[in-house]
Amino acid sequence: MATSASGSRLSAPWLLGIAAVLLATLPLFKLPAFYESFLYLILHWIALATSWNILSGYSGYFSFGHGAFFGLGMYTTGVLSGKLDWPFLATLPVAALVAALFGIGLGAVVFRVGRLRGELFALITLAVTFVIATIALNTPIDGGPGVYLSSVPVPTLGSLASSSTFYLLALAVAFATLFIAYYTQRAKLGLGLFAIHDDEDAAEVMGVPTYRYKLIAFCISCGLAGIVGGIHAVFVSYVTVSETFSILVPLYVVLMSVLGGTRHWLGPALGAALVTVLLYAFTGGEYAVLGRAVVGLILVVVILFLPNGVLGALLSRFKTRTPITDPIVVEARAALAPAMTGVKDDVLLQATGVSKSFQGVRALDNVSFDIRRGEILGLVGPNGSGKSTFINCVSGHYRATSGRIRFSGVDIAGLPAHRIAQRGIARTYQIPRPFPHLSVLDNVTLTAMFGATAFNRRAAEAEAMHWLAFAGLADKARVLPGELNLHERKFLEMARALASRPSLVLLDEVLSGLTPSEIDDAIRLIRSLRDQGATIVFVEHVMRAVTALSDRIAVLNQGKLIAIGDPRAVMRDPEVVRAYLGQTEGAAHA
Repeated sequence: MATSASGSRLSAPWLLGIAAVLLATLPLFKLPAFYESFLYLILHWIALATSWNILSGYSGYFSFGHGAFFGLGMYTTGVLSGKLDWPFLATLPVAALVAALFGIGLGAVVFRVGRLRGELFALITLAVTFVIATIALNTPIDGGPGVYLSSVPVPTLGSLASSSTFYLLALAVAFATLFIAYYTQRAKLGLGLFAIHDDEDAAEVMGVPTYRYKLIAFCISCGLAGIVGGIHAVFVSYVTVSETFSILVPLYVVLMSVLGGTRHWLGPALGAALVTVLLYAFTGGEYAVLGRAVVGLILVVVILFLPNGVLGALLSRFKTRTPITDPIVVEARAALAPAMTGVKDDVLLQATGVSKSFQGVRALDNVSFDIRRGEILGLVGPNGSGKSTFINCVSGHYRATSGRIRFSGVDIAGLPAHRIAQRGIARTYQIPRPFPHLSVLDNVTLTAMFGATAFNRRAAEAEAMHWLAFAGLADKARVLPGELNLHERKFLEMARALASRPSLVLLDEVLSGLTPSEIDDAIRLIRSLRDQGATIVFVEHVMRAVTALSDRIAVLNQGKLIAIGDPRAVMRDPEVVRAYLGQTEGAAHA
C-alpha cells in the first residue's frame, strides 16, 4: 500500500466532497429522467463494487456472495415497504442492518476455520447466495411471484421528479462508501487488512487481530451492500429471486473491482464506471451479448498485463520515490534508540514441559528452561531438532500440545498470536516473510502500530524509520521488499521485529544465507541490541556467531533439551558433541 504525503491525504476527501456537492446540483438543471437514471446505475455499481472491495480487495478474501447481501437488502426493503407499508427511507437502515448481521454471523463461523481461505471462501459465499435464494423462494418472503413495489411512495424534494430522488440517494451512498473505503485504507484497520492479504499467518504473529479485522471489514462490506440493495428494490419496483440473486451481480462486482484495481480505494469506482458505460454502449447499439464478451476480454487482458488494475498502472507511471531528506527519516536518524530495560537476570520467559506433536510426530518433547531478562540465549541443534518449532510455540504461530509458557508471569501458551505480540514478544522468520505489496516502511510501521507499543500512524512511521536506519535500510524505505536482496530482507525482518519495542526478540536463523562480511554486520547489530538491554533468543547454525554473542546456550536434539549453560562448557559436553557435531565421545577427546 503506497504511503502518500500528508498533503495528498488531505486533498482526496476534499475533492470527493466537492465532487459530491457539484453532482448533487444536477437535478436543478431539470435534465430528462434518462440521464439521472443512467447516472444512478453508475453510482449504484460504484457503491456495490467499492463495498465489496473493503473486504475482498483489501484482505484478499474474494467473495462471490456479495449478491447475497445485496439481495438481503432488496428483500428487506421489499417486504417492509411492499407488504408491511413501511416508509421507503425507513427501511434502508434496516436493510443495512440485516445484511451486516448476516455477514457477521457467517464470518464468525467461516473466519474461525483456518482452511477456509482462497477458493474455499469464495465457494462458500457463493453457496450462501443459493441458500438464501432458496429460502426466499419457498417462504412468504417471496413465495414465487416476487414482491411488487410499484405502489410504494417515493419521497421527492420540492418539484423534483422521483428519478432525482433515486439519483441523490445513490449519490449519497456511493460517496459515503468511497469515504469509508478511503479512510479504511489509511487507518490501522486498512494496514492490517493489507497485511492479511499478503500473509495472514505472519500478520497475526506481528500483532494484527486478523479474525476481528476480517469480521469488521465483512460487516462494513455487507452493510453497505444491504443499503444499496434497499434503494435498488424500489428503483426496479419488482423484486424476484432470479434477478436479485443472479450470478451476474457478484461477477460484475468482481470484474469492476479487478479492472479498476483492488489495492486502491478508488479503483473499483473507476472500474464500475468504465464497465457500466461500456455495457450501455453495446446494449444501446443492440449488441448486448457482444458487450459482455468485450468486457470479459478486457478483464482477461487486465489480469494478464495489468495485475494491479487500470488505476494501479496509472499510479505506477507517476510514482516517485521519496528522497532521503524525507522529514520522517531525518526525525528517525536524530531519535535515540528506545530503551529495552528491566531488572537484569530476572526470569522473563519460563517454558515448562512444552511439547508439540504433528500427526504423531513429536517435534518438541517436554522442553523446560528459562530465559533471563537482558541475556542472549543461543538455541542450537541439528536440523529438525525443534528449534523453530519452539520459536513458533512461543510466538503463537503454533499452539503447544502440552506444557506451559509463562511470559512476565502470565501463561501465554493458549493465547492467540496477536495477543502474544501485543504483550511484547517479536520474532523473525528463518525464510524472510515480508508483506510483498507493502513498502519497506509500511512493513515496519505495521509492527510499531500493532505490537506492544501500539503507536499511532505518525509515531509508528518515525519508530519504523529509526529501526530502518539502525538496520541500514533508511534509503530503501519507499521501495517494495521484492527490490531488496537476501541480506537486506534479513535486516528488514530484524527492523520489523524491533519496531514494536519488544521485551523478548526471537531471531530465527537471521544469518543463514549471508556472506561472511554480512554476518559480521549482523553480529554488530545484535551486539548493539544487547547493549541496549534487549533480551534475545538466537537460533543459529553459524557457531562462531553463537559463541561470540550468546550468554548461554540451550541445545535441542530430536525435540528434547540435552544441555543448557555456558557456551564453551556446553559445546564440550559429550552428548552435545555426539548429537550436534556428529562425533563419537572418543573422537571429541582426541
